[in-house]
Amino acid sequence: MAKIFDDILSKGIRQGQIPARTGAAREWYRTQAKAIAKAGGGRGVSGESMTSGSNVKGRTTSSPQIGGMYSFQYDAKHKDKLPYYDMYPLIFPINTAKGGFLGINMHYLPPALRAQLMDALYSTVTNDNYDEKTKLKLSYDVLNGASKFKLFKPTIKHYLTKQMRTPFIYVNPTEWDIALFLPTAKFVGASKQKVYADSRKIIRG
Repeated sequence: MAKIFDDILSKGIRQGQIPARTGAAREWYRTQAKAIAKAGGGRGVSGESMTSGSNVKGRTTSSPQIGGMYSFQYDAKHKDKLPYYDMYPLIFPINTAKGGFLGINMHYLPPALRAQLMDALYSTVTNDNYDEKTKLKLSYDVLNGASKFKLFKPTIKHYLTKQMRTPFIYVNPTEWDIALFLPTAKFVGASKQKVYADSRKIIRG
């Protein structure tokens, strides 16, 4: 997985595409990730590959920061009662919560809506350097109070620390637009089409 990030980033930089700095650059990186997924991203591109082995060397943490992007393996506590859940969430933590935290799991949106929400979230970045100090300035109140963030509603999930099966895998801000479209979600209990249909219903209210 790390090699995929590196390959796309290197190619983009050679072409003058500075990650996250402009809408055009974001779209370029998203297009590269989509192409990998369309070409059969299962070959080495999965939630498991993103959260295990040498891919995650130097990227793990037990203390995620609000507004950073992370992935991890998750085993839902009440999975027998849930209609479905994502085994490999791609999240921005936004608040602490009982036993864990609340996070925006971008996987719950279809790609087009995922891109729209991410573009809105970029307006909250804490700096324009897009380095390890860059975070999204997020809270539930901020998201719920602005119409431009309306797509977040089906993505909010409560994650329990005890149900995590790997440490948090940190995704650098330069990689956000790549990670956003790699096929790493694994929904247990339903197809992604069912998940996307339910999310659209929640957005429409």
